[in-house]
Amino acid sequence: MDLDLFILGAALVLVTGVAAVRVSHHAGLPSLLLYLAIGLAIGEAGLGLEFEDTELTVLLSTLALAVILSEGGFSTRWSVIRPVVALSGVLATVGVLVSVSVTAGIAYLALDVDVRTALLLGAVVGSTDAAATFSVMRRLPVQPRLRAALEAESGFNDPPVIILVTVVASDAWHTADGWEIAGAIVYQLVLGVVVGLAVAWLGQQGLSRTALPAAGLYPLTTLAIMFGAFAAAGLLGASGLMAIYVAGLWLGNARLPHRQATAGFVEGLGWLAQIGLFVLLGLLASPGRLADAVVPALIVGLALTLVARPLSVLVCASWWRMPLRHQVFVSWAGLRGAVPIVLATIPITQGLPAAHRIFDVVFLLVVAFTLVQAPTLPWLARRTGVAVEAGTTSVDVESAPLEEIGASLLQVTVPPGSRLAGVHVIDLRLPANAALALVHRSGEIFVPDRHTSLRTGDHLLLAVGDSVREATEERLRAISRDGRLAMWREQAGAK
Repeated sequence: MDLDLFILGAALVLVTGVAAVRVSHHAGLPSLLLYLAIGLAIGEAGLGLEFEDTELTVLLSTLALAVILSEGGFSTRWSVIRPVVALSGVLATVGVLVSVSVTAGIAYLALDVDVRTALLLGAVVGSTDAAATFSVMRRLPVQPRLRAALEAESGFNDPPVIILVTVVASDAWHTADGWEIAGAIVYQLVLGVVVGLAVAWLGQQGLSRTALPAAGLYPLTTLAIMFGAFAAAGLLGASGLMAIYVAGLWLGNARLPHRQATAGFVEGLGWLAQIGLFVLLGLLASPGRLADAVVPALIVGLALTLVARPLSVLVCASWWRMPLRHQVFVSWAGLRGAVPIVLATIPITQGLPAAHRIFDVVFLLVVAFTLVQAPTLPWLARRTGVAVEAGTTSVDVESAPLEEIGASLLQVTVPPGSRLAGVHVIDLRLPANAALALVHRSGEIFVPDRHTSLRTGDHLLLAVGDSVREATEERLRAISRDGRLAMWREQAGAK
């Protein structure tokens, strides 16, 4: 009976969380706020469910963050993120240091707390949050590289603050010095990247050379590879979160069989992780204590949002000659979410006297400032000139290997806005050893001829030899982007 009730409750929470995604989309609010509200509603001040296990919260939250980061890496295009990797890395290290220092200094002066508590407050809110950034930024029509920089920063900046909070909250606070902490941060970041790349490359080699008996095994195997990188990095004392993000980035840009099915699977897990994470954190909060944390939360939040974050962006982005108006947007888009709340549970597990006050301040800060920042980002994007019009839709290509004959089946859907629509089969000019075999249109399947004109919504099935698969995919994407003259434009550009 207890198990059935638990499963029923979990199912209702999940369905409510999914419905909250739709509500948040129409209301223009981040879904994380609704998930936190669900947690509060079923907690001690709502339905009366008491939950105080902070150690379990840290464990489950870390796994949820790993899933979210793996999805964020997998869905990020390397061509977009490559020019901003250095900027994101500096924001995630130097920027975090500036932000933590300034926020801690203001908290120490304004809140009459000791140095340790002030530093914990600054460190806990020092990093931007991947879950909040991914969910908000990917709905905004802003410059892709600017969005990529913010997303990469949110993926990179977790390890530094995790290390800093762990050291300050533990007994190592009395013995560790700044150089030891800096060395640990560099070690975890660099080795995390190396491990993530190594495991992802090995996994890609195996996946691309193996025909598994069921298509559903490919997404499971891909997820296992990413978590293999997470675990391997942890065993080596590196950052598992960095490793899983890098592994997801590598695999998401690799030529994988059934890539679209894998992307859908990972995206669904990402949503599940977000729902579970924020509901859990809302469940852990105690509304009865929050009233006393309102003023400190406002002071720390204003210090972070209006002083520390803009200063950190100015220090880091000026080296890349980023226009000041773009810096304003990047500063305001530094969203806080699950990571600060999760980090705020670490002092509780260490039994620090001010631990519950830190948690309450951070919880209120995240709710209040996300409620202000996220809905105003579209307006600010237009005012600062970083908003862009929706461009031509790129085509996604999914492949299934035919290992025995050295070929693959490619599945392509002509999306709205694609310039594949209106192109005749003869104008595709596919490479030799590649053929458009079937077209599914309006419920009917037929074999196209040379003069068949493609339409929006068509589902195409191509048989392609492995030696020309990459060239075929590039050709289809080029036509989707530039139309039937894509080949001549490419040749002209080459000259």
